[in-house]
Amino acid sequence: MEREKVLPRVLLCAPKSGSGKTLITCALLRALVKKGFNPCAFKCGPDFIDPMFHKSVLSVPSRNLDLIMAGEEGVGRSLIEGSKGCDIGIIEGVMGFYDGLGVEEGLGSSYDLCVRTKTPAILIVDAKGMSKSVVAMIKGYLEYGSEHVIKGVILNRVSGAVVSELSTLIKRDLGIPVIAALPSLKDGALESRHLGLVMPSEVPQLLSRVDSVSDELLKSLDMDALMQIANEAGVLNTSEEKPYPQFDVTVGIARDEAFCFYYEENLELLEKMGARIKFFSPIHDRKIPEVSKLIIGGGYPELYAKELSENVSMRDSIKKAADLGMPILAECGGFLYLQEKLKDKEGSEYDMVGALSGSSFMTDKLSHFGYVSVSRALDNPFLMEQDRVRGHEFHYYDTTDNGEAVTVTKLSSGRSWSGYQSKGNVFAGFAHLYYPSCRKVIERFLGM
Repeated sequence: MEREKVLPRVLLCAPKSGSGKTLITCALLRALVKKGFNPCAFKCGPDFIDPMFHKSVLSVPSRNLDLIMAGEEGVGRSLIEGSKGCDIGIIEGVMGFYDGLGVEEGLGSSYDLCVRTKTPAILIVDAKGMSKSVVAMIKGYLEYGSEHVIKGVILNRVSGAVVSELSTLIKRDLGIPVIAALPSLKDGALESRHLGLVMPSEVPQLLSRVDSVSDELLKSLDMDALMQIANEAGVLNTSEEKPYPQFDVTVGIARDEAFCFYYEENLELLEKMGARIKFFSPIHDRKIPEVSKLIIGGGYPELYAKELSENVSMRDSIKKAADLGMPILAECGGFLYLQEKLKDKEGSEYDMVGALSGSSFMTDKLSHFGYVSVSRALDNPFLMEQDRVRGHEFHYYDTTDNGEAVTVTKLSSGRSWSGYQSKGNVFAGFAHLYYPSCRKVIERFLGM
């Protein structure tokens, strides 16, 4: 049995990172709300932070559309699930439009997502310091690739003196409309740090800034042209999912300033399997809640090392739970928190939970970056011989004991390394695992 849905939608892409995709995506979402629409938001690829900005604007979850981890079927389900009750979808692209897994293939790129989901794209072009050259650059993006999916343009940081002429040239010579044009704005960029953008909670007056940009966007936004492009999107088709096994369990999930990197699909999978979720804060709460399992995701524990260390009662409650056999999944930042020590960027060392061996420290480069497949190397209660879990690594931190429980293989190169510690019922390492790619792992976790 198949499910079908018509969802008007567009993907906002750019020639490169740093072109203003996130802020313009948020501003467009806000502008649509102001015009009476009920939009939904999505992010191409494995990014955690950009969906948080979308959620800050809409107050509803934003989903990842990741062809590498979820496949076409999974992406289709996410589009359908995430668009319930909505009348237009806005997808934020990743990196440059054609950039994906491997230089030649471009798998998982924004372009790849547009082609496989039949979604039209709108190209955001940073036009600062350019005039007619903008037209030549756009022409190259339109003509590259076997499928021509770019249907409109948003000019960012463009001089007001040339907007009208550029719009006329682009329409006349390239046959696509300029949907909107933004001048250089005082608050027209979002700050970044080593893992990408700063968190939404760290941006002073975020909603006010987004409102300001959305008001500016509305001055030039061609809503009719936007909706015409969005309505060109193809019908979404997915098959019905197989029934989920059910577990009567309560799972505590760490969520606060330090631990906030979670795939929405992972949380939904837990709930579809019957799990009740209780969020808690390793920074602010005194102990873990009444639960039978724990999940501690990624984030920025290094920025809150002092606060995490000083919350001794929370650290003790997690250590006691681990020692008594409570099943615990932790990844990246959560993995660092479960170890014995953590050094912040300035080199100050702090006590952590101590459920696992090792100390963590900042390096001056990405330790690992990219999509990975995780398989069993040593006996552990989470992974069986046949299991392959897909995930993503992106971290500047390293530790004195990364573990040897699994083999981590980078999908783009085939290079492998050891990782993950497995101690009792604790399973932790650097890879951000995408649970739907191997449900059996979560079934075992919930069934322990």
